[in-house]
Amino acid sequence: MGIDELYPPDRLTAAQRATAAAGLDALLLTPGSDLRYLTGYDAHAGERLTCLVLPAEGEPTLVVPRLERPAAEASPAPATGVRIVDHVDGTDPYPLVVAALDGPVAAVGLADRMWAEQVLGLRAALPYAAQRLAGEVLRELRIRKSPAEVAALAEAGAALAEAGAALAEAGAAIDEVHLRMGEWLRPGRTEAEVATDIAAAIRAAGHVTVDFVIVAAGPNGASPHHGTSDRPIGVGEPVVVDIGGTMASGYRSDCTRTYLAGGAAPADFLDYYTVLRDAQRAAVEAVRPGITATAADASARAPIAAAGYGPAFLHRTGHGIGLDGHEEPYLVAGNDRPLEAGMAFSIEPGIYLAGRHGARIEDIVVCTTDGVQQLNTTPTELIAL
Repeated sequence: MGIDELYPPDRLTAAQRATAAAGLDALLLTPGSDLRYLTGYDAHAGERLTCLVLPAEGEPTLVVPRLERPAAEASPAPATGVRIVDHVDGTDPYPLVVAALDGPVAAVGLADRMWAEQVLGLRAALPYAAQRLAGEVLRELRIRKSPAEVAALAEAGAALAEAGAALAEAGAAIDEVHLRMGEWLRPGRTEAEVATDIAAAIRAAGHVTVDFVIVAAGPNGASPHHGTSDRPIGVGEPVVVDIGGTMASGYRSDCTRTYLAGGAAPADFLDYYTVLRDAQRAAVEAVRPGITATAADASARAPIAAAGYGPAFLHRTGHGIGLDGHEEPYLVAGNDRPLEAGMAFSIEPGIYLAGRHGARIEDIVVCTTDGVQQLNTTPTELIAL
């Protein structure tokens, strides 16, 4: 998979057409996933201004600090047709943005997560231009993944890599870490000790950064975003392990499995884990073009509620994934958007009993033209270590 497949030049053209259709004169994108999506440049976010100026018509320009120009030139950005201009420390970079626009503008789209000081700097430089969110334009372009993006998300097993692209790489890499969990997770070790070993394995599996490691044992498993602690893992305790990282491609992994740390599990835990596993499988199997995000959420939520655990399912069923760990589409009640081929997202129902224990099962899947492709392949049965 070549980098030109992940960051093709025609994305800029598509974004310009969408910008014009949205009634915007230009997009102004500072470091983040939108800038990387369009140019392949994984820019450093700092107080020095880096900004892609993408007019609805005309030449795209990447404004960068002079000390970071070599990194920008070494990135895929020049191959996409972007012109690079730089500014030196101590000079005002905002006139370069105005010059790149090559004329007056009435409305611009700003990166959704732009720093406030840069928003205000652009407002001062373009006082008569209305500011809107660039996400209004780019969300629709990013929500459907190309085959190369799917391959990047799935990168791990040869079979998945043959099928698609960047999501597959990430899925395979994080599966490799879950398959090694027995090396680290055992009674007597603290959650933090286990997490340290997991983080090292995430990098060893091919990730360039570790985005998060949740190791939540016993009562801590009842908190979906627990993190870790110095609490030792007890014999027979359920342990929720939710891990993810970023691959060199920029695409993310995210996978959760629940383990049993030796000994006998609490009886009620075994009962509701079976409910959870069946609900997660049902939700994966429900994915297909045309089903709404709210219906996909309901396919996981209904069997859990029927078993009496509805209030213990505390969060949405899933979130989109790609260059961001959380992006569109969101599988949640009230989101009536139909799923489409190319959309990639998690399926991750959970059951959480406060003060006792919890469980979650999470896989990344891609909606295909005739159903679903599952990017994580490790077993979802309860894993006793």
